[in-house]
Amino acid sequence: MTDDPLTAQWTSAQVEVMHRLRDWVVDFGELNQHLAAWMRLPGTDANALGQIIWAAEAGTPLSPAQLARQLGMTTGATTILLNRLEAAGHVHRSRENADRRRVTLRPTAAARDRARQFLGLAGTEIATVLRTTPPDELTAVATFLARMTAAADEANLRLGRES
Repeated sequence: MTDDPLTAQWTSAQVEVMHRLRDWVVDFGELNQHLAAWMRLPGTDANALGQIIWAAEAGTPLSPAQLARQLGMTTGATTILLNRLEAAGHVHRSRENADRRRVTLRPTAAARDRARQFLGLAGTEIATVLRTTPPDELTAVATFLARMTAAADEANLRLGRES
């Protein structure tokens, strides 16, 4: 690394972007707390369910190991969490892959419907911003966020190797 992030001279625009990213993370966490209350789940369980629903909707359902990495939990703790979600009727595990050892996580229809109801209430302001932002601005933001995500992924891989 050529710059020490704590001592480098940052432009006001760079500092502003980092503040806005932090604010989004904080606000997204608060929205997740509201989702947890809506779904009558502990925060971690709601976060996990949200990740499972999001991945399934994108056509890239998660495995328990992938979910554990995303949540920053051990596989054992994730198994316990999945047992709770499955017992509550929110998630089911299946073996859809040719490799029958691989487990795929899918939300139940009821969990998906309940989450959609929440998004209908909670996502109004966010949907408005997305719908009213010019396409070229959305493209620039998506490109920037993809680069920031790739940088964070690289840092996480490096830190994982060092620990």
